[in-house]
Amino acid sequence: MHIKTAYQGQLRTKALHNMSGNTLLTDAPTDNNGKGETFSPTDLVAAALASCMMTIMGIEGQKMGFDMDKLEAETEKVMSVSPRKISKLRIHLKWSDPKGTSDQRQLLKEKALTCPVALSLSEQLKQEITFSF
Repeated sequence: MHIKTAYQGQLRTKALHNMSGNTLLTDAPTDNNGKGETFSPTDLVAAALASCMMTIMGIEGQKMGFDMDKLEAETEKVMSVSPRKISKLRIHLKWSDPKGTSDQRQLLKEKALTCPVALSLSEQLKQEITFSF
């Protein structure tokens, strides 16, 4: 997998996913001299964690014979000031139409907590993950 990223000026970048041809833009946030018109790079980290958790849950759900329709995530990113970095990610995963047994749902939670993005982030970055299902 390769991504080509180009600086567009005015604190904006454009990334190209070479395999699919899809692109995405990032802006610096308004509290850091940017326009805030799209995701910031740190927003993408937060979105990547939630998306990874949901994807892994979807893979496990398929193995169990059901889909993960109506699974949603609410994500909050908390920044520290000095040094400026993500200090905490709060993710609430809500599944309004849960399927499977309580043991299967527990396995889904465990898989989410050990998704590749979660395991790749620094231990200094607090991950507060909650589930409703």
